[in-house]
Amino acid sequence: RHADVIAIVGKGITFDSGGISIKPAEGMEKMKYDMSGAAATLAAMRAIAQLKPRINVIGVMPTTENMPSGRAYKPGDVLRAMSGKTIEVINTDAEGRLILADAITYARKIGATQIIDLATLTGAVSIALGPINVAVLGNDQAFVDEVRTAAREVGERFWQLPMDDDYRELIKSDIADIKNSAGRYAGTITASWFLREFAEDTPWVHLDIAGTAWENERKSYMAKGPTGVAIRTLINYVCNHAAKK
Repeated sequence: RHADVIAIVGKGITFDSGGISIKPAEGMEKMKYDMSGAAATLAAMRAIAQLKPRINVIGVMPTTENMPSGRAYKPGDVLRAMSGKTIEVINTDAEGRLILADAITYARKIGATQIIDLATLTGAVSIALGPINVAVLGNDQAFVDEVRTAAREVGERFWQLPMDDDYRELIKSDIADIKNSAGRYAGTITASWFLREFAEDTPWVHLDIAGTAWENERKSYMAKGPTGVAIRTLINYVCNHAAKK
């Protein structure tokens, strides 16, 4: 059996209103698809269990909904994550990265040596790449390259975005270790930097599927609605990696 332990971490926001930083009403009905990362994780884990590759794989699916209420978290709050890091809340609509942060920490605590997370994380990725490409980022180039190869082999299109150290400066906080939103600039990259803080030195790849997880129009090869994007890539990556000596 392969020495590595792969963790697949999928964001599971079952409905995202934005919380107190509430979203516009138009299009909010589609926010039930904000659990696409968790759904893809569950589907991939089922297939991997049936294929039985000789490698240990962990599926982690943090789930909740993001709603305003008298007990909802607020802009200006400071939260302490499972890792011990403190987080200044700038925008409550940047909630997915908060649950992923603890899920990534949890995966590390239970022995993951590689982590792939996938999430409908940012609207910014739809602006950058539209409904065509999945954004891929990570802290280990060889790992990123392996995931991109796995995607190419199964016909899924992944595009790597940069993670220059300069982007880390945009999520610095005056009152906490890190803040949960850097504003309008480079939103997909700064969200990835936020997650990178919790992956620490564990090889980690992030897939932002916000632009590709839902198809608004029926195509000859795909029905309208959820696409299941990245499931084939995850399965192929695990099988490819398990086959390596």
